[in-house]
Amino acid sequence: MSILVFANTAKNEVHKSAYEVVSYGSQLAQKTGDTVTALVIGDATNISSLSDYGADKIIHVKDAKLSSFQPSLLAQAINQIAEAEGSKIIVFSHDLTGKAIAPLVAVGLKAGLVTGAVAIPETENGFIVKKAVFSGKAYAHVKINTDKKVISVNPNAVEKVENKKSANESEATVNLGEARIKVIEQKIESTDIPLTEAEKVVSAGRGLKGPENWGMIEELAKLLGAATACSRPVSDMDWRPHHEHVGQTGIAIRPNLYIAIGISGAIQHLAGVNQSKVIVVINTDPEAPFFKSADYGIVGDAFEVVPKLIEAAKAMNI
Repeated sequence: MSILVFANTAKNEVHKSAYEVVSYGSQLAQKTGDTVTALVIGDATNISSLSDYGADKIIHVKDAKLSSFQPSLLAQAINQIAEAEGSKIIVFSHDLTGKAIAPLVAVGLKAGLVTGAVAIPETENGFIVKKAVFSGKAYAHVKINTDKKVISVNPNAVEKVENKKSANESEATVNLGEARIKVIEQKIESTDIPLTEAEKVVSAGRGLKGPENWGMIEELAKLLGAATACSRPVSDMDWRPHHEHVGQTGIAIRPNLYIAIGISGAIQHLAGVNQSKVIVVINTDPEAPFFKSADYGIVGDAFEVVPKLIEAAKAMNI
């Protein structure tokens, strides 16, 4: 049997998250003795690269009905491929796409579902998946007892490991019904690095005093190869676009490095970023709550500290 991994794509390329979940499936397959089948839906030019992270087989589905984001039709397509491949385990990234599709797939296959996994499942005494709960403040170990299992994996939670294979590539067709929802317009974010895929994030809050001061944030982020983000008040005041809002009511992220500039660190914001591997806080208030969660902290004025960081980054030729 094979573990089926949904490899998400965007702008005709395989997502970074796709390599993570293929690697996750490959590491799990070493425990279960299964093979790994990567499923790509839609146009993508670099699907062969999925074999570098453990895909034994790559299936490509091209269907005009799937050209726009239709969760119900995508779930139908995935379920049909899972049945054809005899897959008992289906893996997604716990990104916006996975959050929409994984539950539908689980219902269609009558499978147990665990979302937001942060580790390779334990298989010695059943099938136990570790996941984050209570906004990342604790972990739960969930046992899936059903024959079929669906898992979505938190981005950046599990390190991707190269495991080069000579994957067999093929195209497959699916039999889809009519979509229940009509997509009138689809807008794609123009950001170079999507927040959910970013390994480094430079974020700022009301301490920047106004949208006109964001140039130094963008410059620092560009030098570090990072995405930009903001706190909720900033997006509510239209200083920054809403898709940059990170936190409990925005986007939850898990970058390797999160730099928070002029953000006090309210619990709602922390809930969306506290799974970051390294947190750096820059704030004038030494009593700011964010310092309690920081790995490194600088008590200082952002308008003095950030330009010095930019100079240092340029000097180091990062």
